Amino acid sequence: MKFQLKYILAVVAMTFVLSSCSNSDDEAISGQGKLAVEFDNVFGSSDLILNSQSNVTSQGETLKISDVKYIISNIVLTKEDGTIFTYPKAQGYFIVSEANAASHVLELNNIPAGNYTKIKFGIGVDETQYNLGETVQGDFFAAAQNEDMAWTWSAGYKHVLFEGMFTSSTVTTPTVFMVHTGKSGAHYNYTDVTLNFPDKALVRTNITPDVHLFADVAKVIDGTNKIVLSDNNMGGMGAMIMSGANLPLITANLAEMFSVNHVHND
Repeated sequence: MKFQLKYILAVVAMTFVLSSCSNSDDEAISGQGKLAVEFDNVFGSSDLILNSQSNVTSQGETLKISDVKYIISNIVLTKEDGTIFTYPKAQGYFIVSEANAASHVLELNNIPAGNYTKIKFGIGVDETQYNLGETVQGDFFAAAQNEDMAWTWSAGYKHVLFEGMFTSSTVTTPTVFMVHTGKSGAHYNYTDVTLNFPDKALVRTNITPDVHLFADVAKVIDGTNKIVLSDNNMGGMGAMIMSGANLPLITANLAEMFSVNHVHND
């Protein structure tokens, strides 16, 4: 009798466990939630510190960076089943500025609940959107001008701003450098970046994942394409790279600039 009772209790317990697992596996994922995308600027393996930190490139040039900004746009998220969610364009333009900590975290709202495994985003404002005109871009263009991320409307946006002082074996006095990517001749210099998540971002009505990205600003001039500031030094003006053949090379480097460090599902 005792054996039969133990057997019955064991069966009931096992049934409960299996039922619980089944309920967990069949969790209904519905509604909308939020997703935070955090940009953490670094130089190589070091956290970026403006103005005081000496950063050495593979070309032997030493940079003290005073300002880094870039425009993030056209965010697209992919679920584990391949479903794609495109963030509304009208709400999807952001300026990340190293000097403004509040700008480092993009808060994306009204994201369909799901398990996300990939993000795609643009660096800059895409040419199609720009060609819609200043009226369409009004508020964001004004914000970009306030952040020094745009020239006149006809000249367009600065997709990336990278500035500071540098020295090298041939330029021994600290000299200004300015790298601004954007429209230049036949090149619009906008690019997309696609990144896989190391862990799923579990967007729920009660869970807001934080996708933590590293942005290695060294890659702007020290990626696959090596841009030597000394070769672009214009004497008293410093190294000014805002047009010409270097901009497409720098734009190509930007795809290497970003990586996902980790995903929080808290």
